[in-house]
Amino acid sequence: MSVEAIQNETFQNLLAELNIPDYVPSANAQALLQVNARYIKDLKINTGNVLNNTQYLSRKEALLLALGVAVNERVDFLQTAFTGLAKDAGATEAEIAEMIACTSLMATNNVFYRFRHFMQKEYYTATPAGIKMSIMMNPVLGKEFFELASLVISSINGCEMCVTSHEASVLQHGSSESKVLEAVKLGAVIKGLITILA
Repeated sequence: MSVEAIQNETFQNLLAELNIPDYVPSANAQALLQVNARYIKDLKINTGNVLNNTQYLSRKEALLLALGVAVNERVDFLQTAFTGLAKDAGATEAEIAEMIACTSLMATNNVFYRFRHFMQKEYYTATPAGIKMSIMMNPVLGKEFFELASLVISSINGCEMCVTSHEASVLQHGSSESKVLEAVKLGAVIKGLITILA
């Protein structure tokens, strides 16, 4: 079997594992598939590791976080795929909906608090945000995981204030630095996956 055929098979196996049967390759995917791009193997291994071989996250938690990244990056076909896989792993409709809501709230907060951080002016810092966040009070996903999901999305969106705040909150709710690092790595890998597939 040629290198190109092996590479194509690796890519098809990745799509099968993600449950994306009717994928039409993006320009970035085509560019890699047309040459001996060893990165496709790396991409499959990295994606498989963060979704299937986690030490601190359950399969359901990993897939819900991946779903949040897909929602954040607005990639419909991956959102559909991760929703189905998360449900197969035991996620409820309420948990799926809350993951989407959490991602939307972080999209809001990350812009607002990043602005505050950049400006560092007393007026902006002292004035109440006035952003309704009742979903954070008693989340279906549980406080620890909701904070962890908030941290992952905030990391992707690059809000230092939100990352610092949610990391501290996750640890206060009984999580570990090991779980935090694993979750953020998952977010990073799925973001990289999206760069190729979308």
